[in-house]
Amino acid sequence: MNSKERELRKSIGQKIKLARSKAEYTQEQLAEKLSLSPRYISQLERGIAFGSATTITSVCNALNISSDFLFEDLIKNTDSKKVSDIMSQSFLENYMKLNNYNRIVLEALAHELVKLQKATENRNKEA
Repeated sequence: MNSKERELRKSIGQKIKLARSKAEYTQEQLAEKLSLSPRYISQLERGIAFGSATTITSVCNALNISSDFLFEDLIKNTDSKKVSDIMSQSFLENYMKLNNYNRIVLEALAHELVKLQKATENRNKEA
């Protein structure tokens, strides 16, 4: 396995973990739902194992996610930044647990913070 494949598996595993966390499943609960072992779920999430098309489809269905979500890094330019390069894992996990209303609130708050930061930077340049 080359380094690109290793990174792809790791990225897919992180996304499975995020989706599992959002669905509020433990590895054991997801494994039971899919008739797999908890160890195998752990290996998927760490990028050590990679499931068959049937397994990946079952994971997507169980977690209510699309395969596009899992494979977006493969579909996009491989040189582009990954979500995990931009945000911390804990922030992503917490964000995935938010309902739609609170995601909108968080996005509005972030937008306002950026405006405030720019205004502060502009004042500091003028001083």
